[in-house]
Amino acid sequence: MSASISPDSTSNPVKGIFWMIVTGLCFVAVTALVKTLGQRIPAAESAFLRYVIGLVFLIPVWRELVAVRLTSRQKKLFAMRGLAHSLGVILWFFAMTRIPIAEVTAMNYLNPVYVTILAVFVLGETLALRRAMAVVAALVGALIILRPGFRELDLGHIAMLGTALFFAGSYLIAKILSGELPASIVVALLSVTVTIGLAPFAFAVWVTPDLADLAVLAGVACFATAGHYAMTLAFAAAPVTVTQPVTFLQLVWSVLVGMLFFAEPADPWVILGGGVIMASVVFITWREARLRNVHRTPTVNETKG
Repeated sequence: MSASISPDSTSNPVKGIFWMIVTGLCFVAVTALVKTLGQRIPAAESAFLRYVIGLVFLIPVWRELVAVRLTSRQKKLFAMRGLAHSLGVILWFFAMTRIPIAEVTAMNYLNPVYVTILAVFVLGETLALRRAMAVVAALVGALIILRPGFRELDLGHIAMLGTALFFAGSYLIAKILSGELPASIVVALLSVTVTIGLAPFAFAVWVTPDLADLAVLAGVACFATAGHYAMTLAFAAAPVTVTQPVTFLQLVWSVLVGMLFFAEPADPWVILGGGVIMASVVFITWREARLRNVHRTPTVNETKG
């Protein structure tokens, strides 16, 4: 998805901020619902069922999807994106059942930073000194959250580092494809290819889910779809430089949900580290808005599944 970064007479910052708040609440709900599943259902299977259920939302674009004709190159790119996103989703679902919601949310802020780094190698972008400093600051924020050597790291933390990397790769491929195909097709084919990509991983560890688990995963699919829809409304209403800082509220919601429903104490280091990463992302976005850089840094939510 793309957002305007230039002032517009139709811009409505209040409306944009409202829809970005709704976006954040939806994505925190996704994390919380997945966490309620615990480890009863393997991460790969949970992710697969979420995408299978989510296919119902493709009905409005089904005719357009069937009619599209892809080149061999585009098919390869979609396959690569599907695989990268599938691996990212598996790691994301795994991490959500292992570490506190606030830590998952804070480490998700690394996604746009990874995109900035990978864009240098994939898209040939130049990493200016100020952007490089912002990237370094974001990585310092990640170290503040993880605090290696000062506490025991969980596999969920390692999984989140992998999640950010795979989602960044998926986003960059989407940037290439979005210049060749309608956005609706790029999004729809992501759902299809990820469902296919997750299938072998899910069947390898399959556990028969009960109706309650399926209901939770249906809720995950609904909130994820609603979150992406609310995000498009936010982008349409206001520039990304207005809506981007609002994504930090997701960390606030995550801390509150973790405390109220999962007995997860608020960790000031996680909040500090998340704040440092978010400030870096906001700075990069602001700089690119001023320079009108053709390769815009994505928002935190744009790289989500």
